[in-house]
Amino acid sequence: MKINSSYILLKEIRCYAYHGVAPQENLIGNEYLIDLKLKVDISKAARTDEVANTVNYAEVHQVIKNEMAIPSKLLEHVSGRIIQKLFDQFPCIEKIELRLSKRNPPMGADIESAGIELQCSRDE
Repeated sequence: MKINSSYILLKEIRCYAYHGVAPQENLIGNEYLIDLKLKVDISKAARTDEVANTVNYAEVHQVIKNEMAIPSKLLEHVSGRIIQKLFDQFPCIEKIELRLSKRNPPMGADIESAGIELQCSRDE
C-alpha cells in the first residue's frame, strides 16, 4: 500500500483562556475552540503500530494548552506561537492548518464565534 498523503486531525479542542484587546477579556476570559490539521507522513506508523513513528496527540495537545495559557491581545499572535512551537517540537510535521475561534466574542453582535484560520508550511 502506498499512502499518497496523510494528516493528523484534532477537532474542537476546548480551552478557557484570557485573550483579547478589551480589558474585560483579560479579566473574565472566554472559551476557545481549536481545530488542527497536521500533514505528517504516517506510513511507518501504519506499518509498525509504534507512536514513535508518528506525532503523539497528547504532546500536541500539551503545546496548545501551554500556548493558550499565555494571554495575547490577538488570536493571530497566539495562533502563530502555537504553529511555531509545533514545527519546532515535531520535525516530521510538514504543514499545519489551524482554526482558532473565540466563543461569544464581546462585539455587540449575536454571533456564535469569531476566529481565524492559518495554513502554514515549514520554512525551508
